[in-house]
Amino acid sequence: MYSYKIMLLIICPLVFCAGFVDAVAGGGGIISLPAYIFAGIPIHVAYGTNKFANCIGTSAASIKFFKSGNIKMKSALLSALGALVGSWFGAQLVVFLNEECLKYCLLIILPIVTVFLLFNRNFGVEKSIKEVSNRKVYPLAIVIGVIIGAYDGFFGPGTGTFLVLAFTSFLGFNLITASGNAKVVNLASNFAALIVYILNGKVFFIIGIPAAVCATLGNYLGAHLAIKNGSKVIKPILVVVIAMLFGKVIYSFLFTSS
Repeated sequence: MYSYKIMLLIICPLVFCAGFVDAVAGGGGIISLPAYIFAGIPIHVAYGTNKFANCIGTSAASIKFFKSGNIKMKSALLSALGALVGSWFGAQLVVFLNEECLKYCLLIILPIVTVFLLFNRNFGVEKSIKEVSNRKVYPLAIVIGVIIGAYDGFFGPGTGTFLVLAFTSFLGFNLITASGNAKVVNLASNFAALIVYILNGKVFFIIGIPAAVCATLGNYLGAHLAIKNGSKVIKPILVVVIAMLFGKVIYSFLFTSS
């Protein structure tokens, strides 16, 4: 295992980059989680410490989006409530479920999502993609929170991206509003999973606290960029993040599966 200083030199810059990417388009976990593992932290502790830093970092992005008025609070809070429940159970089931099933699902889903983004020119324009009545928005918001929250509690990387896609595709939000709502929901799912990891002693606070500072800075700057530039910056980064996540899934499937 590396020394404490070397661990920080590996983790902190990568966590800052992850926070920046996560605030803009989600998916920062594909950068931050491998950073902890590469630094020599055991896998379960890496998951818990990553949740701790992400929870604090996502708070900064959520506040930034809230102050800018780019969050629809009622739907965001309903989704967050669903995410609390889903993420709690997802984290509880980590040691019981087969990760290869999830890898197979992602290998199917991610190429479809990537093609959708590349060829649907209307995705992410500032106007709402479609009008959805509140009678449908609120129950859909809860369902989205539960399903993606469960995924976040169990696996994590790509959660923010999937939330943005769900809010734009099913609720008709533009990308900035979808990103703002995603931050609130992701904060809730991170918090629920974090409680599970803390109760099981899986958070390395001596690493998690400086990492959280870096994550907060990255999230704040990323949120500022997203709010200022809108879909012009969110859409290309979203495509890159999905491609990276897909590459990570393929790599894990080919080289780490038994």
